[in-house]
Amino acid sequence: MKRKYLYFLTILVIIPEFSISGQSDICLASFWNNRASFNPAFIARTDYLYLFFNARHQWLDVNGAPVVYNAQISEYLDNYSSAVGLSLISDKIGATRAYNPMFDYAFRIARKQKWSFSMGLSAGVFARVIDGSLLEAETTNDPAISYDSENNVSPDINIGFEFQNSHFIYGLASTHILSLYKSPDSYLNTNHRYAYAIYKNDNKKLWSYTVGMQVINRSNLTILEGNFTFQLKHLTRLIKSPVIKGSQETIDLGLTYRSSRQLIALLGIMASPYLRLGYAYDQSLFSGYYKNGTHEIMIEYRIPARAAATTRRCGSKEFWYH
Repeated sequence: MKRKYLYFLTILVIIPEFSISGQSDICLASFWNNRASFNPAFIARTDYLYLFFNARHQWLDVNGAPVVYNAQISEYLDNYSSAVGLSLISDKIGATRAYNPMFDYAFRIARKQKWSFSMGLSAGVFARVIDGSLLEAETTNDPAISYDSENNVSPDINIGFEFQNSHFIYGLASTHILSLYKSPDSYLNTNHRYAYAIYKNDNKKLWSYTVGMQVINRSNLTILEGNFTFQLKHLTRLIKSPVIKGSQETIDLGLTYRSSRQLIALLGIMASPYLRLGYAYDQSLFSGYYKNGTHEIMIEYRIPARAAATTRRCGSKEFWYH
């Protein structure tokens, strides 16, 4: 009976056919390394404390262009097959600034020797602040324009599922679920649905690669995204770590294409077994937007727990890097 309700809930929040308008989720290039911004099931990583930060400056030289900051912290608790975390996203566009603080929880429904299945929930608020003093209207006495500050806050819930084995990762997620039952003018962000599949070939000692596909849908808008990333590796005799066995990625080069006509180049460097630095550059392929590129930087840090032996494995491979 419980499984029946779980399936019903998944269908309800992942594949709805409601038509709702509203603000769009931020579109980060670095989500291929950290999917927690839209799928809370991602934080069910193995036994370590996970810290993540990225900053995105979009459309350089455009006044009021979006600037995004994303900070996350989470930890897996092996004794409870669970992970808990906190996240904060700040998104500034012109005179509007949005804040999305969330508490994240993920539970490993199944954790077998060769595969893992997790479910995650996020709960918090979505807040929007409009500073009317920053508006620059052509007609300053237009009665439809308010130059006062406006604050709006709504509760917010996300849900997600992720399956992983030694080579594949599959995920489904839905954000801003409460907007499904609100009118377009009473909620601050619209429901988004995500589905993705990632394949990782990690059989080689000195290199590996990943291929990923994702579909994002909100209302009547659907965006497709594909990614290919190539990783160079060193043997662990050159990089000492109590968690990592075998060889370890040190540099990764990636390329992403979105059906919204964006091409993204990604670079990642493992500065240590626990610290990863990343950079991404977005280039719009629309005529007239070539000069307005987008920069994104990322910092990812893992602090292994004392009981590193609790790391869940897929054969000879750990989950933790994925």
